[in-house]
Amino acid sequence: MIKKRIVIVLTLLAGVAGHLTAQTDDRGFEIAKNLEIFSNVYKQLNLNYVDDVDPGKTIKVAIDAMLASLDPYTNYYPESQMEDVKLQLLGQYGGIGSLIMQKGDSVYISEPYKGLPADEAGIRAGDRIVAVDGQSTEGKTTQDVSSAMRGQAGTDVVLRLERDGKMFDVTVKRREIKLPNVPYYGYVGDNKDFGYIKLDEFTTDAAKHVRDAFVSLKNENPKMKGIILDLRGNGGGLMNEAVDIVNIWVPRGVLVVETKGKVASKNIKSYTRFNPEDTEIPLAVLIDGGSASASEIVSGSLQDLDRAVIIGQRSYGKGLVQNILPMAYNSQMKVTVSKYYIPSGRCIQAIDYSHRDEQGRAIRVPDSLKTAFKTKGGRTVYDGFGIEPDVEVEPEYMSNIAVALVQKFLVFDYVTQYVRTHKDLPPASEFEVSDELYADFCRYLKDKNLSYSTVTERVIQELRDVAKEEKYADAIEQQIKDMEAALKREKEGDLQKHREEICDMLRAELLVRYYYDEGRVEGGLKHDKVVLRAIEELKK
Repeated sequence: MIKKRIVIVLTLLAGVAGHLTAQTDDRGFEIAKNLEIFSNVYKQLNLNYVDDVDPGKTIKVAIDAMLASLDPYTNYYPESQMEDVKLQLLGQYGGIGSLIMQKGDSVYISEPYKGLPADEAGIRAGDRIVAVDGQSTEGKTTQDVSSAMRGQAGTDVVLRLERDGKMFDVTVKRREIKLPNVPYYGYVGDNKDFGYIKLDEFTTDAAKHVRDAFVSLKNENPKMKGIILDLRGNGGGLMNEAVDIVNIWVPRGVLVVETKGKVASKNIKSYTRFNPEDTEIPLAVLIDGGSASASEIVSGSLQDLDRAVIIGQRSYGKGLVQNILPMAYNSQMKVTVSKYYIPSGRCIQAIDYSHRDEQGRAIRVPDSLKTAFKTKGGRTVYDGFGIEPDVEVEPEYMSNIAVALVQKFLVFDYVTQYVRTHKDLPPASEFEVSDELYADFCRYLKDKNLSYSTVTERVIQELRDVAKEEKYADAIEQQIKDMEAALKREKEGDLQKHREEICDMLRAELLVRYYYDEGRVEGGLKHDKVVLRAIEELKK
């Protein structure tokens, strides 16, 4: 059977090569020549390599390597990955509706989604997944376990779980899981004068849900003074949804985005199509380094049209458009076919997307290397490096102790223990981590392994190593020991020094357990410095 598949693959390649050889241009000849070389390489591998060569795996590696040389967004998906494609593009899949995480050699439930099969079956965050349909998960990755739990909607999956040291089985009926693209909307500000809408992704009906949220807020409070659209961490999605979201606050017939590529028939101009809901209300859009693609169409076009103030950090810089093309044997390929351009005429695609800082944001370049464009009102904006916010708010980075608490699952495990003995929690909008709760958390950590290294410690160790090489070690060893002792004393106070940050982590984890994702968003708003800055700007 394998040999038959190989013959089919090589025959197809030879056929393509033969067709292209008929072309008289040099490009066609080069394509035909290299396809023939590739087929010969694989043929010789199959005939002579010491071990059997898996044709599906080997060809997939070759395809992936070829596409990786182009851009990060052109990808090939075999039939086995179709559920992942559906989740990525449509925000839906057949499964139980739960996030999972790796902890050591085991996989745990980290968050069941509200009202979905896992939640309805009583599955909780912190449950260890021992087996899926009788197959042990020991040593398996989250991807392995996720694939095992997904399947056709309407079918059953049996999970063996461990909770508080006790094993039990749960049968869950899979469902077509549709993740909410608007997990929360409500009011912010001292007098609740400003509306807030959180949009997580641009999947099907995203614009409808944003419009419905806005209309609901406006009807409830006709005197609302402004609206905040939060696109932070939103990696994008469907372009038509982005256009329709802009249309909520921009009149019909306005150009939002234009795509330009090699194939003229794929070049399109997208205009707003409907009557807007409100063209006057002050609007702020929040972005960060994780805001990409459709998020940049919305924020960039509203900036170009001088319809909104953009607040936060520079966006990711993805101005490439992909199409899904059907392939043989139920596979698909996502291909970059064009770039998109927003109303001022600029393209936000980063010139060099392969070079980014440690947080994954595109590296800032001087304005001298950018091309200047003008907004509708005459303000200067630049292309090539994402969307620059009108009001920049410096990002906050996690402290060393906070990173250690996350990596060692200490906040997660503490909250799992807390939930066992506390049936309820104050409403999300009112809940705060009390002195008593924080003290209890600190006591919980005393017998846990909360070791972590700081940059200062690493520099001191480097100093010691260099001093040894240069024969200064004996002379400065006492000073190095004094520094280490002083640093140790300082680290002992890190739980208090970084209390505000750690309380944010505790509050978020507690709220998601009792009130799901919407509770986590709602409870964090009054502490969110970017949201607070947006309120200040809207007041102006």
